[in-house]
Amino acid sequence: MAIIQFPKDFRWGAATASYQIEGATNEDGRGLSIWDTFSKTPGKVHNGDTGDVACDSYHRYEEDVDLIHDLGADVYRFSVAWPRIFPNGTGEVNQKGVDYYHKLVDYMLEKGIEPMCTLYHWDLPQALQDKGGWDNRDTIEAFVQYADFMFKEFHGKIKKWITVNEPWCSSFLSNYIGVHAPGNQNLQLAMDIAHHLLVAHGRAVKSFRESKIEGEIGYAPNVTWFEPYSTKEQDIEACNRGNAWNLEWFFDPVFKGTYPDFMLEWFKEKGAVPTVLDGDLEIISQPIDFLGINYYTGNVGRYKENEGLFDLENIDIGYDKTAIDWFIYPEGFYKVLVTIKDLYSSVPIYITENGACYNEEPVNGVVSDQKRIDYLRTHLTALKRSMDSGVNVKGFLYWSLMDNFEWALGYSMRFGIVHVNYETLERTKKDSYHWFSETIKKGEFIV
Repeated sequence: MAIIQFPKDFRWGAATASYQIEGATNEDGRGLSIWDTFSKTPGKVHNGDTGDVACDSYHRYEEDVDLIHDLGADVYRFSVAWPRIFPNGTGEVNQKGVDYYHKLVDYMLEKGIEPMCTLYHWDLPQALQDKGGWDNRDTIEAFVQYADFMFKEFHGKIKKWITVNEPWCSSFLSNYIGVHAPGNQNLQLAMDIAHHLLVAHGRAVKSFRESKIEGEIGYAPNVTWFEPYSTKEQDIEACNRGNAWNLEWFFDPVFKGTYPDFMLEWFKEKGAVPTVLDGDLEIISQPIDFLGINYYTGNVGRYKENEGLFDLENIDIGYDKTAIDWFIYPEGFYKVLVTIKDLYSSVPIYITENGACYNEEPVNGVVSDQKRIDYLRTHLTALKRSMDSGVNVKGFLYWSLMDNFEWALGYSMRFGIVHVNYETLERTKKDSYHWFSETIKKGEFIV
């Protein structure tokens, strides 16, 4: 046995996203988002599920903040629904939407919980998508207007801001693989959208600085880790490409002001290059205060010609999987964090998402989810190993506070430490909630 102990000033919390939990999609002046449209397009979302009701957190926000408070956490990462603030993406402000977030934030502060606000967690106003969405650089301007409004409106209340969440998902997953809204399948389109998301991030950071807003700002990319199957050069290079699709492609422009040459060359062979205008990379590389990291899975990979975009085969050598069929690979969590430190110095890091999908239901009021506890224990151990190796991690936020609308998978997959009955909307704390709460209270656990 060993004790894994975290610093006394380490921050603990949980995370959610607006479309996944709020519901109330047609209330109080909210406009349509691309996820409203996508989820109601036949065949796009499992079982035809939508976020119309979700967890009904719009009406139950106090109950949900109380869950954070009871957990013992001191940070709650939530996202704002852009179409609640600007129903048409730009122009007239919807005051009822603004009022909702003031009530939510005020209640967090009343409970001693720090708000960590994500400005963009994928729910782009449909009105902007109708004009080309993120492929249209006017959307960058609209995002800056929205961000600037939020900074000034919540100045003094919200002191931790995240510009964009998982830009890889909003670009490549949504516009090349086509699994998420708006569901396109075009590599050049996805590449340009990825670039525009980074420009929007940089512009928002610049606006934040110029406004002299009190607080800190960063972004939250998702990362994974492919460990080479062998020491063969082809295996190593294939895994480097697979890792860089999430890592260097979205980190180098922010921290170095350039795209990685080896990836530019590879994409060029596939017929796609980012459309970069003069000054874009200077804007993207605005200094940030912290980095959010989302990590769920990794695996062993090896070279295989014409396998996917990078000649990379994701091979099954026997690692356990979660219910969503993702490999459980805590060693990858350790390795990707150390790699980030080595590549980009000691930028302060918050783990803004990490968690596991298991679908246990309540039995006599108890949700026994030992596998989720095991996942948490092994990943927190990997996290502490990275910290002891010099990675500057300031906090850990579990994904997710509660079961919710899991995007294209609808309500079929559960990541929460709180179970939600989607018919009654009753919340039930899972065993993992109690384990995590005890870990927060003690600042340590035994492995």
